[in-house]
Amino acid sequence: MNFFLKLFKLLPPELAHSFSLNSLKLLYKLKILRLFYRKTYKDENVSFLGMQFKNRLGTAAGLDKNGDYIDALGELGFGFLEVGTVTPLAQSGNRKPRVFRNYKENSIINRLGFNNKGVDYLVNNLKNRNFKGVLGVNIGPNKDSIGDDRINDYLICLKKVNKHADYITINISSPNTPNLRDLHNQEDLSVLIDAIDKCIKDLGINKPIFIKISPDESDNTISNIISHIENSSLSGIIATNTTIDKSMLANEEIKLIDGGLSGEPLMNKSTQSLHSIKSKSKDIPLIGVGGVLSKEDFNKKIDAGASLVQIYTGFIIKGPNLINEVLNN
Repeated sequence: MNFFLKLFKLLPPELAHSFSLNSLKLLYKLKILRLFYRKTYKDENVSFLGMQFKNRLGTAAGLDKNGDYIDALGELGFGFLEVGTVTPLAQSGNRKPRVFRNYKENSIINRLGFNNKGVDYLVNNLKNRNFKGVLGVNIGPNKDSIGDDRINDYLICLKKVNKHADYITINISSPNTPNLRDLHNQEDLSVLIDAIDKCIKDLGINKPIFIKISPDESDNTISNIISHIENSSLSGIIATNTTIDKSMLANEEIKLIDGGLSGEPLMNKSTQSLHSIKSKSKDIPLIGVGGVLSKEDFNKKIDAGASLVQIYTGFIIKGPNLINEVLNN
């Protein structure tokens, strides 16, 4: 796997991403993936919100936007997978270049903009998967949708993925869709959650629904989000998405790049969000994500109150061996 990692680092970021995942998928289809990667840990069996996980480590949304690699990623031993972010209609996302790697600081900046093939394409992949583990779907609005149309985009996706997902994540925190983070504001959030709450009740949805938040919010905003969730049918929070704060970076040129920062520099900030949420509500269910590149990072998320932890940038930088590193006792 180390050879492949070195090879992928020579390729442009998005080409490396698709090439590596397609290679993984090919190895899975040829039934030889285990020749290149073997898990070295024992499953622990975790119960969370009525779902059963073989371990606490999963993939974050964005790694597999369209559900094209569910079975191959599942074969690596993740306790759960989250696919998306998916929107009602296919969209190409923002102009390239839009992904910038910073290996010296174990980080990535992206401004992808919810590029995906649309919810119907994803649902077809969900129907045809072999993976039997827990699978979540992350949903969002199309870039051109505003006002009521933006709210309706969430409802369209919610209705379409509901029967094919174990849990659903409402993404209000990508910094790369214009004004999306306005949904953290009290009035906008109230309208969104009321609409989702009504949809949940109308359809009789009986599965966990999470809100994925930004790491760049104030304590007052976090308190408001918690209050809305606790007074609705929603289940919990995924903390956090990428940050627009580049102050922790040493490279001055990279600081100037627009987009969301992920990886090692995000670790402390995203973990502080977990601490902040738990200080305000001890019982709210949490999934931690942001900057996990080691077992120590994983443990810090758990200690901060997360029941489950997701990885993305760490997986890109360190490859599948990070799974073994994190889950070995």
